[in-house]
Amino acid sequence: MSRPDDAPRMPPGACAGTRAHAPGVGASSGAGATAPADVAAPNAQLHADGVADEVQAVRDRYARRVPQDARYSLRNPAAMLAWQERLRATADLFGQVGLPDLAGLRLIEIGCGTGGNLLDAMRLGFAPEHIAGAELLADRYAVARSVLPADVQLWQGDATATDFGAASWDIVWQSTVFSSLLDDAFQQQLADTMWRCVRPGGGVLWHDFTVDNPRNRDVRGVPLARVRALFPQASRIVTRRITLAPPIARAVTRVHPLLYPLLNTLPPLRTHVLAWLAKP
Repeated sequence: MSRPDDAPRMPPGACAGTRAHAPGVGASSGAGATAPADVAAPNAQLHADGVADEVQAVRDRYARRVPQDARYSLRNPAAMLAWQERLRATADLFGQVGLPDLAGLRLIEIGCGTGGNLLDAMRLGFAPEHIAGAELLADRYAVARSVLPADVQLWQGDATATDFGAASWDIVWQSTVFSSLLDDAFQQQLADTMWRCVRPGGGVLWHDFTVDNPRNRDVRGVPLARVRALFPQASRIVTRRITLAPPIARAVTRVHPLLYPLLNTLPPLRTHVLAWLAKP
């Protein structure tokens, strides 16, 4: 869902794990309740710690990206194989950390983009009324609202400037959002926002790439050491390296799609980390 060579996410299903997204947040109604109307989250021009606002910079970075980039369409074999791999790995990870039954869990995605990951969440077994998304960019939010069921609550705005309540969600998910945040202090603010949102016994589901792309200064890799530093209170971290480097994947799948899983057996060629950070 993201690519170290261009933008932060790759489009699963309807999106691109795009999924290319930036932070937005909220909290939904209690389990089983009818979701309230979607709301717009306020945007802060200066954050509490005095760091320059990264929000407009994120908007500007996304505005420079090519819309509907064919490299991230699921009609592209490289994108399809990466999406399938990530979906399988996510399902396996849930089982590994003791979450076999997902229907009753509450999940929110920070930076849900056009909704592709939330569609995947429903494919994996989450109930629509128990999942939600938050998105900074208004155009992506509008697409997500049009493709997701009405029971899925969405917020549009800056997550770090939104009062969403504490310990409200079993799983807080981010996919290739942090690689589009170039301000360290803002990254930490968003991580703190996500951590406060997780209930004890739940966790953060993390997916992002780890390597820098010298051809794209609008993104940067987030190494595993940085992930640990962002969430120092995590009691357990389970990680998997996934995703054949997208430039390699695109080149080899033009020869034959079976070359993707073959080369992906080599860990140094995998560019993304999928991780579970458990909250005690």
